[in-house]
Amino acid sequence: FDVNKNKTVCIDEIQRRPGLFQVLRSIIDRDRRNGQLLILGSASPDLIRQSSESLAGRISYIELTPFTFTEVNQTLTVDLFSSWFHGGFPDSVLVDDQEIAYRWRENYIRSFIERDIPQLGKNINSTILQQLLVMLSHNQGQLLNCSKLAASLGVSHNSIRNYVELFEHAYIVRLLRPYFCNVKKRLVRSPKVYVRDSGLLHTLLGISDFNGLMGNPVYGFSWEGFVIENILCELPDWKSSFYRTSNEAEIDLIIEKGGKKIAIECKASKAPIISKGFWNSLEDIDVDEAYIIAPVDSPYPVKQGVTVVNVQNFLKSIK
Repeated sequence: FDVNKNKTVCIDEIQRRPGLFQVLRSIIDRDRRNGQLLILGSASPDLIRQSSESLAGRISYIELTPFTFTEVNQTLTVDLFSSWFHGGFPDSVLVDDQEIAYRWRENYIRSFIERDIPQLGKNINSTILQQLLVMLSHNQGQLLNCSKLAASLGVSHNSIRNYVELFEHAYIVRLLRPYFCNVKKRLVRSPKVYVRDSGLLHTLLGISDFNGLMGNPVYGFSWEGFVIENILCELPDWKSSFYRTSNEAEIDLIIEKGGKKIAIECKASKAPIISKGFWNSLEDIDVDEAYIIAPVDSPYPVKQGVTVVNVQNFLKSIK
């Protein structure tokens, strides 16, 4: 640090030495110049708490996600279906050989469970975590039912909830919370669960090519997760939720910012059929705009205030 006073110093794998935060505080306080340190590492609740306590007022957090479709499409000209199937991890996207990419994702999942989680200080049976991840992939885009998962794995309801929260903090799983509003309808209270990276999702399901995905029951839910992940990664400062009543009237995603509210439905067809439940839901809540996001070539309106559009054009218009 003394030799590199006027430079940015990068520290990687900070989760292995959380005690460094106290040292870094004194170094930062010598010279309150912005950008002195770039700290990288796997996130965990304990690590975030330690950094916020030690470096309060001195630190800013940036979540680094796998590549979004917008990023790979602009720089690598990767097409939509390839990005959707392979996900966004560099070593999955950049490899030409599909089998090698699949093996890399298999090894990543194994390394995450057997190496990364113990490094976060969690001593959990790796077989149970692997089985839980597979079960969550089969429940992609569905309501999280910890009791049902606990009964299948022979562990407690609280253990499942803790494991899912661990996956969430490690950015492997996303829990999308329900939207609450003052309507005279019974709303669901459980979150929906998604494996965040579509490539990892397909590998957990044992799907090795896109034809296998098209014939799998998770096809529509995979598209839904892919769309939602791309939107929320590109628009991190928007509040997100989903809407569902007890009679299954539903909107896949609601995003809100600055008093603006947008409803989004995800359909994996170039000729999307919109359910009555979606139209009923739009009547329940007051949205400014509504979109059907599908793999279409160009946008077109289906009703006043409702447009069918692809994910890249949607993001371009919102930004």
